[in-house]
Amino acid sequence: MTDALHRPPVVTRISDLIGYTPLFELARADNGAHLLLKLEMYNPTGSAKIRMARQMITDAEERGQLRPGGHIIESTSGNTGLGLAVVAAERGYRFTAVVDNHAAVDKLRGMQAMGTDLVYVVDDGSEELNTAAREELAEDMARGKDNTFFTEQHNNPSNAVGYHPVGREIAEALDKRVDVLIGAVGTGGGLCGTALELKKDVPGVTVIGVEPKGSIAFGPPAHDYYQSGTGTPEGATIGLLVDYDLIDEGVKVGDIEAFATARVVARRTGLLIGGSAGGVVHEALTRLQYLPPDAVMVAFINDGGEKYMDTVFNDNWMNARNLIDDAVEAGVDETLTKLRRN
Repeated sequence: MTDALHRPPVVTRISDLIGYTPLFELARADNGAHLLLKLEMYNPTGSAKIRMARQMITDAEERGQLRPGGHIIESTSGNTGLGLAVVAAERGYRFTAVVDNHAAVDKLRGMQAMGTDLVYVVDDGSEELNTAAREELAEDMARGKDNTFFTEQHNNPSNAVGYHPVGREIAEALDKRVDVLIGAVGTGGGLCGTALELKKDVPGVTVIGVEPKGSIAFGPPAHDYYQSGTGTPEGATIGLLVDYDLIDEGVKVGDIEAFATARVVARRTGLLIGGSAGGVVHEALTRLQYLPPDAVMVAFINDGGEKYMDTVFNDNWMNARNLIDDAVEAGVDETLTKLRRN
């Protein structure tokens, strides 16, 4: 396995391109505090989750749970499935993804393009998030089957291990000068796996978790939300990888604010980020002006916005769900414009 600092000029597997994603300065306050985005869309599949997908399969192979010609099964809203699809294609496994229509269509199409079998937990066309039902079906499909592995991302310790390199990358790139790490909380693996390793080099770093309003990891109330691939919806169990001992503060950001931020960032910088990443950036921008002088805040940006052209960046889709608020977008635009000038 290679990394980007020591990668040969020619690689033989797409997964060899994972890692050492760039840092982008989005904003700087008057006192010199600045916000850096860890752009995980520069991994293959355009998402951080290919990191943990590879780790889950590698560890399963080492434990003998997967052998040549085996079958991988996972419940996914898209990005984990895309990562598993790459690894399955490289290593000759069959992969079945249990999905629902809450997932971005382009993610589903991408998995299919790589040979993934899609199984819909409900096929009535509804956009409801069915995490609990997906998990149950995936587990049932794998139970008792020889050479079949349910990766179970929400409770698989290898998920968090897959993100340990992110913590090392951040510490190395910034010479261990990091004051705040902020990121979305879904399975918990991304933020907590990164934080665990980062804290080894930067013990005093503050870790802030962000989930959608309606998600329950940081408490009620529960209700539906449209941010994809993040949070814990009502009826789902909070994953074992959500380590509250590593998270100093948990906050909630609504769909309107998250999507408005993603749209404004695209217009102001040319950078496309995903909807849940918009929630992280919204919270980060809100806090930036209150940080100490010259503080460094790093936002973990799980994926890019290219997969959300039919949703977050589609006015018709947004208006049909009452997700556009001109005043909110104007407020984000004003904040970003001010902080981008400094």
